[in-house]
Amino acid sequence: MQVTAEDIKVISRLVSDLCGIVLDESKGYLIQSRLSSLAEEAGCKTFSELYYKARYDRDATLRNKVIDAITTNETLFFRDTSPFDVLQNKILPDLIDARAKSAFPRRIRIWSAACSTGQEPYSMAMILHELLGDLTGWDIQILATDISDAAIRHASIGRYAVHEIRRGMRPELLKKYFTEDAQGWKIRDELRSLIAYKRLNLLEPFSALGMFDVIFCRNVAIYFSAAARKDLFLRLSAQLPVDGALVVGSSEALTDLGERFKPLQHCRAIFYRPNQYSLTPASPAMPRLVPAGVR
Repeated sequence: MQVTAEDIKVISRLVSDLCGIVLDESKGYLIQSRLSSLAEEAGCKTFSELYYKARYDRDATLRNKVIDAITTNETLFFRDTSPFDVLQNKILPDLIDARAKSAFPRRIRIWSAACSTGQEPYSMAMILHELLGDLTGWDIQILATDISDAAIRHASIGRYAVHEIRRGMRPELLKKYFTEDAQGWKIRDELRSLIAYKRLNLLEPFSALGMFDVIFCRNVAIYFSAAARKDLFLRLSAQLPVDGALVVGSSEALTDLGERFKPLQHCRAIFYRPNQYSLTPASPAMPRLVPAGVR
């Protein structure tokens, strides 16, 4: 099935509306490679026909399949290393010290936005266990969300093939936190129990999720338009308390979003505490910030 200029135009519009990813006219090869089999499966003779069928079908199944096909679920355990180093050695210790005299001194809430197939939230869970040791008495919840149904299914099972384990997993942690079976390696239940998985489109409202002490949102907004990217990070900031931390991808920088997004550096990693800094007059008003753990 050949892709035409009109196909690129309408499919790009559909993908942008569904998940925020911006495809320009140079991405015809991606549309053809990712969506050809899906178009044929749906009985479509052209990509434009796929567009209309996905756009107007009352059943969201085809739209979700388009999202699964077009999104890149490329990840690995402890991806880029330094964000997890700063989480373990700076963000979490600071958080624990700050909460020591609060009403909820042993409550931690973390959000892994765009979690893909689960390596990021499981890496977080291992760090928490390594840092705190016995988690008895701690109230820890990691929310892991992604727009892809297939990615969420994979993540929630917590089983990884050998080639997935080899990508980033430290041997000592593999031995400690996984069990081997005929299908690969399975994360231990004590770590799986810390994580709740949920399908979520970051373009849609998410204020009902509540507040988080730490949010990781890495390598997803790089595919968004400038306006959608700015809107996303402002809304993510509204889910953080004054001392809450935001971690983005190693190739991302948020300094163009205003003085609130002053970069902080530790362990060769950059992170942000956007609510520690005063808003500029041109910035949108922030909602009332609720301390972590208070609903």
